[in-house]
Amino acid sequence: MNTNLNLFPKQIFRAYDIRGKVNLLTPQVVFAIGHGLVAQYQNNQQKKIVIGYDARLSSPFYAKIIATIFKEHHFDVTEVGCCSTPQLNFAARNTQGNGIMVTASHNPKEDNGIKWIMQFEPPSPDMIQSVAGSAEPYFYTNKRFSIENDVKHQIKSEYCLAYQAELLSDIELQRPLKVVIDGLNGSAGYCADLILQKMGCEVISLRTNPDGDFPDHAPDPSLSIHLKKLQEKVLLHEADLGIALDGDGDRVVLVDENAKIITADRLLSLFAQICLATHPEHEIVFDVKCSSMVKNTVERLGGHPKMIRTGSSFLRRYIAQSEGQAVFGGEYAGHYVFNDGRGHGYDDGIYAALRVMEYLSQQPHTTLSDLLAQYPERCGTEDTYISTGGIDPQLVLGQVEGQCQSLGASIQKIDGIRLDFKDGFGIMRASNTGDFFTVRFDADSPTGLNDIRHKFVSMLSDAYPNIAHDILNAQ
Repeated sequence: MNTNLNLFPKQIFRAYDIRGKVNLLTPQVVFAIGHGLVAQYQNNQQKKIVIGYDARLSSPFYAKIIATIFKEHHFDVTEVGCCSTPQLNFAARNTQGNGIMVTASHNPKEDNGIKWIMQFEPPSPDMIQSVAGSAEPYFYTNKRFSIENDVKHQIKSEYCLAYQAELLSDIELQRPLKVVIDGLNGSAGYCADLILQKMGCEVISLRTNPDGDFPDHAPDPSLSIHLKKLQEKVLLHEADLGIALDGDGDRVVLVDENAKIITADRLLSLFAQICLATHPEHEIVFDVKCSSMVKNTVERLGGHPKMIRTGSSFLRRYIAQSEGQAVFGGEYAGHYVFNDGRGHGYDDGIYAALRVMEYLSQQPHTTLSDLLAQYPERCGTEDTYISTGGIDPQLVLGQVEGQCQSLGASIQKIDGIRLDFKDGFGIMRASNTGDFFTVRFDADSPTGLNDIRHKFVSMLSDAYPNIAHDILNAQ
């Protein structure tokens, strides 16, 4: 990887956003990216923009750089301060759907990044590379910006209140619930806490203050080890459920009243049930990392399952372009998008949690574990990150494809290589956000899970023994 700070870091321009270490995503690089973004919005005849940022230490300064550049190009700029990505998307309704969010989502504190939407849709991979191409000359220019790094994190109440009002008008709880909310020190917890209180919930708050030092760990709720405090609080307070939001609030993980983590497969199945009840025979969208339980559930309920590649931007674009046929979509990573006449067609962690709470509140004397009993837990691994070791990912995936022909599996190449067996599946794909593979295995039983994992190991052990070793020993 190029780490020469005198060179423009093209590698931070990923498949669905810009993201990298802050020692690569420097103020000068952000200055260049700001000009690249201006060019893209101008080329699409846009003149209004909303800009926000997450809890990371560098985010307010980076947002100020971008806002300054847009103002210099005579854009009507609305700065919403420290907020969640869903709050930014909501605020963008007043700027023709144009918004820029400075965030690295669930990544460690050493990272930062930039997401954006244009006319309500996230950028395509080609659009991201176009910004890179437009930005690069500004990185090498002799011009240096003179913007002071004197910006502090600021939650602007008027934008937080407008977002709250929207969710409060959408969700109606039929009975009070006791909830533990864990903001993981990201930018979404503060506002989510207030929303739950205004819903009449009894709220136990945990790490809802934005803190870019992330004193406990990265704001990633998809790792079960990060949910220990939440689980303890749910049991201690005998809560109805626990909610964990990621760093910028577009992802959510729930735990039930027994502090059991609800996997995305089970939650997707429940959301499919909710949405197909009011929109029969419509499409439910999910990514390649989801188990066959989701597909089988959608078919059983009379819906149409649609598997797509991983990436929340791809999910949102697909749903937006479905002409109303896709009423819900979700990802194994915890992104959930409602398009059933409620919600706004973007992934919002607290909104997804509220939809579960609303449905739960409509069932008297029912617990969350009761609701999910019809979708039994499967034996599966979390997303496992395996280093590429500097090897071209396509060579490794080609090796799997070449070796799998004799295994009797059906193969999907929507995103990486997915092999479906009678009792489960395995998937290996190149990450869109780092130099590693994402690997996941799922099966009906622990024995089946182990068997599928060993199939992948055997396919790689001769040609790529280090990668095979890492897969075998991954926890």
